Amino acid sequence: MRVLVTGGAGFIGSHVVDRLLQRGDSVTAFDDLSTGSLHNIRHLHDDPNFRFSNATVLDAQALDAEVAQVDVIYHLAAAVGVQLIVDRPLQSLITNIKGTENVLESAQKHRVKVLIASTSEIYGKSQNGPFKEEDDRVLGSPRKLRWSYSTSKAVDEILAYVYYKELGLPTVVVRLFNTIGPRQIGHYGMVVPRFIEQALRGEPVTVYGDGSQSRSFTSVHDVVKAITKLMETPQAEGDVFNVAGRSEITIRKLAELVIERAASASTIINVPFEVVYGEGFEDMDRRAADPSKLEAIAGFRCDTSLVETIDKMIEFARDSPRRQ
Repeated sequence: MRVLVTGGAGFIGSHVVDRLLQRGDSVTAFDDLSTGSLHNIRHLHDDPNFRFSNATVLDAQALDAEVAQVDVIYHLAAAVGVQLIVDRPLQSLITNIKGTENVLESAQKHRVKVLIASTSEIYGKSQNGPFKEEDDRVLGSPRKLRWSYSTSKAVDEILAYVYYKELGLPTVVVRLFNTIGPRQIGHYGMVVPRFIEQALRGEPVTVYGDGSQSRSFTSVHDVVKAITKLMETPQAEGDVFNVAGRSEITIRKLAELVIERAASASTIINVPFEVVYGEGFEDMDRRAADPSKLEAIAGFRCDTSLVETIDKMIEFARDSPRRQ
C-alpha cells in the first residue's frame, strides 16, 4: 500500500514508518521537524520505498498533494508533551486542531482511510480507572493550560467521529498511554528518557511531586503493532481504542528502576510541580488503561515488559550520546 505518516520523523512516527516499510508498503514521512528529527529516519535514506516531505500539516496545499497519492494515512503529527503544551499553548492548539482538520478534509476529498492518534490525557484528572473508552472526562478550568492539550485532542476525536458518522470516511482513533522506547527524548516533559539521561550522567534523578502518582507505560513497538492491526481491522472503523499495557508503576518506583537498570550512582530528589510548570499546575494521581477493547477487536495485547523497554532505551541512549 501507499501510506502517508504525518509526524513521520518523530519518535512514534518513525517507528511506524519502519514497520510499514518492513511489510512492503511505500511510505512518505510528512514532518516539519518541529519536534521530530532527521536522525530518526536517517537509516531509511537509501530505501527506494521511502520518501521524506518536509512540511507542516498546517500547510493544507502541501498536505493535500501528498494525501492524493496514498491509500492510508497515519496522522501522528501533533504538539506533544506537558512542557511543550504549557510553554506554547497557542501553537499547540492550532497544530492539534487545525492540523487534524486539514488531514480529515483531504482524506475525505480523496476517500483515504485515516488513523488519528489521541491521548490518555483525554480522561483529564479523573481518579477512576483503569479507564474504558466510554468513561466520562473530568477536566480542570480552561484557564489551566495543562488541560488545553486534552481539549484539543478531544476536538480531534470528535472530528474523526463526525467525518465517519456523517460522511462515511473510515477513521480509527487510538488513545496512547505513555508510549516509551528508543528515539524518545526528554525535552518536552517525557519522564522516562529524562530519568535515563540523568541516571547515565550520574546526576540526581528529579521526581516531580512526591512520586506516588502512577502511570501505565507502553513499549513503542507494542503501540506500532497495535495501531497497524487496528487499521487492518474493519470492525475498528469509527471507533476509539485505548492502546496500553495493563501494568502500572509509581513515578518514584520508575526512578528507582531506571537507576538500577542503568547501574547508576544517582540519587532521587523531589521537585514541586509548581517549580517546573508554574503556579497552579494540576496533575492526577493515577492514569491506567483498560485495553480490553483493543484485545478483543484487534486480537493484540501490549505485553512487552517495562524492564525490557527501559533496557533498550538505556542502550540507545548510550549509543547516541549526542542526542542527550
